[in-house]
Amino acid sequence: MTAPLLAVRNLEVVYSDVILVLRGVSLEVPQNSVVALLGANGAGKTTLLRAITGLLGIQRGRCTKGRVEVDGMEVTNATAPAIVRHGLAQVMEGRRLFAELTVEENLRVGGFTQPAAEARARQDHIYGMFPRLAERRGAIAGYLSGGEQQMVAIGRALMSAPRLLLLDEPSLGLAPKVVDQVREIIATIHAAGTSVLLVEQNATMALSVARYGYVMEHGKIVRDGPSAELAEDQDVREFYLGGGAGAAQRSYRDVKTYRRKKRWSA
Repeated sequence: MTAPLLAVRNLEVVYSDVILVLRGVSLEVPQNSVVALLGANGAGKTTLLRAITGLLGIQRGRCTKGRVEVDGMEVTNATAPAIVRHGLAQVMEGRRLFAELTVEENLRVGGFTQPAAEARARQDHIYGMFPRLAERRGAIAGYLSGGEQQMVAIGRALMSAPRLLLLDEPSLGLAPKVVDQVREIIATIHAAGTSVLLVEQNATMALSVARYGYVMEHGKIVRDGPSAELAEDQDVREFYLGGGAGAAQRSYRDVKTYRRKKRWSA
């Protein structure tokens, strides 16, 4: 069998040698796929992405148990540049653009690992994917709209020609119409041959574009399955898709426990 493009095996992460944030997390991203990772704020989603992309050290975090593998090769605790060379790229929550640089300059930064000719070809490809950026290539990134900034952030990540793109809350703070555009962008990226790990609180959008999904809570994976199955799961619908009153005040596991008690008492 073909090894998954990305495999996380029983991963534990500790911050400052004290705070255990990830508690035995395992997930896979197969070749040529879109996988969604759902969870509320504080679930550990961003920490997982940092562990995968070599950015834990910035926050004094480290992997203390488990493995991260790319194509079957262990990259646990590898540096961020090494991870990029393995074909992974991340779009961080909040976009994190170089606000005083132009659109084109931001894209060039993303292509620093590529030969000059390849970087120019990638830039032309991204302008073809995002015609709006081609129109605004000379605009200062900090003055763009939220949707345009997200396009620049995704385009900058794609400049390294990744095999796997990790997106951290790409729909956060965007208008519903722009969220639909982001969904279409993810589908286009996947169709072009790049796999995607999509970290989202917007479960409706994430499950509509992903093939498989995981639900994360308090540093653990508490549910996983095909996206269509998760979208129809009553507990997932109540907590993540707004299917019940008071769901925002209860965790996914609280919802499951509540339903189980109701069945027992019936």
